[in-house]
Amino acid sequence: MEFCRRVLVVFILSQIVCTGAQDDAEEVACSPGFQVKQYQVEYDGGFLKDQPLLKVVFDDCAENQDVSFEVSHPDFLIDEDLNLVPRRDVIDSGAVLFVHGLNAHADDMAQVDIMGAPPRSPQTLREIVGLGDITPYRTKRSLLVPPMFVPENQRAPFPRSIGKVISYDMKDDHYFRLTGKGADQDPKGVFSINRRTGEVAVSRALDREAIAFYHLQVSTTDMSGNLVEGPVDLDVYIIDQNDNRPIFKESRYSGEVLEGSPSGTTVMTMTALDADDPNTDNAVLRYIILRQSPEKPSPNMFYIDPERGDIITVISPSQLDRETLPTTQYELEIVAKDMAGSEVGLTGTATATITITDRNDHAPEFTHSLFQASVDEGSTGVVVNLTVDDRDDPATGGFRAMYSIINGDPNQSFEIHTNPDNNEGMLSVVKPLDYESSMFHTLMIRVENEDPLVPDVIYGPSSTATVYIAVQDVNEGPVFFPDPLMVTKWENIPVGSFVAMLNATDPDFRQIQSVRYGVLRDPAGWLSVNPVKGMVNTTATLDRESPHVHNNRYSAVFMATDNGNPPATGTGTLIITLQDENDNAPYVVPSVARMCEDAKEVNVAVIGARDKDIHPNTDPFKIELGKQLGLEKTWKISRINNTHSQIMLLHSLQRANYNVPLVLTDSGFPPLTNNTELKVQVCTCKKNRMDCNGAVTPVTDLLLLLSLLTLSILCEYHPDLQSFVDKE
Repeated sequence: MEFCRRVLVVFILSQIVCTGAQDDAEEVACSPGFQVKQYQVEYDGGFLKDQPLLKVVFDDCAENQDVSFEVSHPDFLIDEDLNLVPRRDVIDSGAVLFVHGLNAHADDMAQVDIMGAPPRSPQTLREIVGLGDITPYRTKRSLLVPPMFVPENQRAPFPRSIGKVISYDMKDDHYFRLTGKGADQDPKGVFSINRRTGEVAVSRALDREAIAFYHLQVSTTDMSGNLVEGPVDLDVYIIDQNDNRPIFKESRYSGEVLEGSPSGTTVMTMTALDADDPNTDNAVLRYIILRQSPEKPSPNMFYIDPERGDIITVISPSQLDRETLPTTQYELEIVAKDMAGSEVGLTGTATATITITDRNDHAPEFTHSLFQASVDEGSTGVVVNLTVDDRDDPATGGFRAMYSIINGDPNQSFEIHTNPDNNEGMLSVVKPLDYESSMFHTLMIRVENEDPLVPDVIYGPSSTATVYIAVQDVNEGPVFFPDPLMVTKWENIPVGSFVAMLNATDPDFRQIQSVRYGVLRDPAGWLSVNPVKGMVNTTATLDRESPHVHNNRYSAVFMATDNGNPPATGTGTLIITLQDENDNAPYVVPSVARMCEDAKEVNVAVIGARDKDIHPNTDPFKIELGKQLGLEKTWKISRINNTHSQIMLLHSLQRANYNVPLVLTDSGFPPLTNNTELKVQVCTCKKNRMDCNGAVTPVTDLLLLLSLLTLSILCEYHPDLQSFVDKE
């Protein structure tokens, strides 16, 4: 009976039933499925969208719960009132429609003939049902091949008959032949057909999870093997058996739920898979919690939705308190059972570990309301560590403390930071304290968490504490005032001249102490100080042009030491701004000039004057030739500006080095003059190139210079003499 109910047939084969099933049906008052198997509707050029065409009659003998219908043409459907309705305007309906009805109690098919409709492309049951790509019976001539169904995991004996193929034109010399995968192709020999009767048999147990569907072909041949009819498709479907137990993707799952969460909070979802047919109860799973560990405060703290696998909280929010629970982790043994959870279902298990996570429902509290510390004046660093208690999770911002000074530090002399290792507050002095100004400091400290508290929790009095700090007196070094001390003096003042009077006082005014002065750093060794009075005098000449003077300023450092126990020393700086005197004569730059031996070439050089003094003891400079006789016949100096002039060679000279006497004078009062020499290299110039190599010894003697000048003039008028000079 069950076999015949599962066989999907088109209308023609719906008349063929098993004999045993027919006998049983007579005893049953209701036959599940379509009560009318064949319907007709007139075709009048097409069908309009949402206009019912007819009403099918379907009864599963169990109140038609969860019945699903599918129509072979995708543009038609069966609505809630069992009407056949077009989804859209349809013209190409074809001449026949198949309607498939399916639920847990019935699996049946009906046929709708559309009278007068033009033919449509061949239809298949692939458009009808969700059992796979089922191919309808197709008749070619008189060969009738119904689909067949085989339960998996059948036991011996084999072969077992699974159905029969019929040919209305079968002759005595005709034979049935079965081909395709499962017959004469791999896996070979799974199915066979009786050559004479058309009975199809299976040769061994099958596994639906390996192959769920076989597509074969049936044909008839004559005795010589020549094709008579066919081939016609034969589809064999493997009926699922519950031979696979549910399997969880993982053996252990992890989830979290925040403490205090309301009952019904979803924690996590457990998912198991079953390899059996998802369209049967064999793969319909139900979930249960088999065991909870630990069982306190309640063995039923959690519940699992039997169908979805969602684990939700059952315990009240007040009991779901991380700080009072015996543990922060609970383990649940989850069982998934197929067959919709029935007793005969197969099971699979997994473990769910649920962690109760923390929320900031406890404010931090100081372990003491008063902390005390002492610190030496003038020192910095940590002076006291403040400790707090917090019952929240140390790994969260609901535990980590943040400290702040809310009172008692108007000068920002203190800072407080959290020690990340132990959550303590490290109170530090960042600006040195002065015992003489204040011997005691009282601070108010507040502690909070990084994360905000939950709405029903507030920071109480224990979240503040008082810190009492006593400052210890330390012998401090004398302090110079002003520091630096700045004075202005002329350079070159007489040795022993007064420079400045130092002033250093001892800040320890509660003690009676004396101060003595000394020189700590005097780079040029120009100064001395009276050890008692602090008077500074010169011990050498002050020179503004000294390398120890920068930007006209000379710096020296002095120290003052008290007679405390132990003695303390302070330092102060004296800065002397030196005023310039005209004590440096100007000098020529550059010291060497180059010219061509032919006065027609490059015969001019630019020279300048410089002075170590500063304005007004520098430029404008006067640059003149020396007072030697005859220089003005060979050289000429012309002023360019306040600092530079040009020197010109008036006639050609032999290649050599010449020292030209110069007189340089600055503009100081009184002015200073420098008698110096300029080295002039007279070089050979050819094609814009100057060759100064091999110049003879500098000519400095005026008589020799005049002699060379005379010789040069003679050579211009006596070429033979010039040739002689060249040879020499």
